[in-house]
Amino acid sequence: MGFAAVVFDLDGVLVESEHLWEENWVAYAAAHGVEWTPADTGTVQGMSAPEWAAYLAERSGTPETPEQVEKAVVDGMIASIAAGEAPLLDGAEAMVRDVAARVPVALASSAARRVIDAVLETHGLTGEFQATVSSAEVPRGKPSPDVYAEAASRLGFRGEQCLGVEDSSNGIRAAAAAGLTVIALPNPTYPPKPDALELAARVAESNHDVRKLLLAYLAGELVRS
Repeated sequence: MGFAAVVFDLDGVLVESEHLWEENWVAYAAAHGVEWTPADTGTVQGMSAPEWAAYLAERSGTPETPEQVEKAVVDGMIASIAAGEAPLLDGAEAMVRDVAARVPVALASSAARRVIDAVLETHGLTGEFQATVSSAEVPRGKPSPDVYAEAASRLGFRGEQCLGVEDSSNGIRAAAAAGLTVIALPNPTYPPKPDALELAARVAESNHDVRKLLLAYLAGELVRS
């Protein structure tokens, strides 16, 4: 049986925005006299907005609530997106449009809903996705499978019927745990750990490679391993 749908991650797969998240986390922590480190970024990668906001609130010692912390960071992200600082990764647009012309496509992202909507609208891709899910809309963020399971469900499929594209350790683990066949596009700044990469069926070097792999799977030229 072939694959019926594809579920994409957002940050690090479709858009170059992960550095913007880190810049906003660093700035918030610094405003409260705390140095945010690469280890902190690695810890929160893949977390839902409420999860990383709670971590940042505790880490920074702020008197603000996690909800206020989340709003401050997301406001910064929205401003960056509006300023054109979150460009599509090379090959991402062609990949999404070519795949969406063949099968239903969904998005499963750790980003806040406002960020997901702003990115897709900015780049004219909103209409390509039949479903978009934020980790904040499910009980648990990545590496738990919830966001991918929900994305597949909203398309009307089980995880096993879908292909997934991810760049991070927690994202790969989440997609694999939901039953998806995963194509990994390793994040160059925070590459997936070896044990996470082992969960991927294929590892690609660019979105051009991912596009070819997705189309080959959908055409039946590649089969699930």
